[in-house]
Amino acid sequence: MAPSLSADPADRIIVALDGMAPEQALRFAAQVDGLRWVKVGLELYVQAGPEVVAQLREQGLRVFLDLKFHDIPATMAGACRRAAALGAELITVHACAGSEALKAAQASAQEGAKAAGQPVPTLLAVTVLTSWEEQRLQQELAITQGIAERVPALAQLSATAGIGGCVCSPLEAAALRAQHPQPFALVTPGIRPKGAAVGDQARVMGPAEAIAAGASQLVIGRPISKADDPSAAFALCCSELVV
Repeated sequence: MAPSLSADPADRIIVALDGMAPEQALRFAAQVDGLRWVKVGLELYVQAGPEVVAQLREQGLRVFLDLKFHDIPATMAGACRRAAALGAELITVHACAGSEALKAAQASAQEGAKAAGQPVPTLLAVTVLTSWEEQRLQQELAITQGIAERVPALAQLSATAGIGGCVCSPLEAAALRAQHPQPFALVTPGIRPKGAAVGDQARVMGPAEAIAAGASQLVIGRPISKADDPSAAFALCCSELVV
């Protein structure tokens, strides 16, 4: 089940708190006018622990917990159960963990949320990380499939296992949306608003283009978090989504 979203563009943008210390992340999130969603990744979670999720939710924010679980089925199930009990509404798992692990993760996330009185989260399967380039992916991992083949194959594996969505490059959103209609969630990093630097993302797209291609929500980090005026940068991203 994808999270309920209004037509407000602010609901479509998830601001990544990457590279921030815990106190900085909480202060930043509180200062961005109109912010609805934030992403807590590995670096922040390792430093701050699960408390940061609770603190962000106390500020009225919805949390995308991006820890990309990839382990044996029992461990993935336990991790997703705990993450759901924290109140995270989006949780990432690696599709290449396989169908058994994905099914266990999905069932346990639902159980954990219900037992804790939290909203049932959407699990998002990671297919191919946006930092991968095709030639390097094939050479280093000895994979014969190209990205254009591997992404939909892993997305289908995930959907068949009951996972509610995928994280994908915006360049893959249109093909995945054709394969998986709403309410299957497509959350896309690699978003760069007009005039923003590409950085370490190899496959990028603008906000309006990504939504038009079929993305449900967009993850945007440095173009907002490193801006001189983050509220203005967030508002500008929202304005790009207004038709």
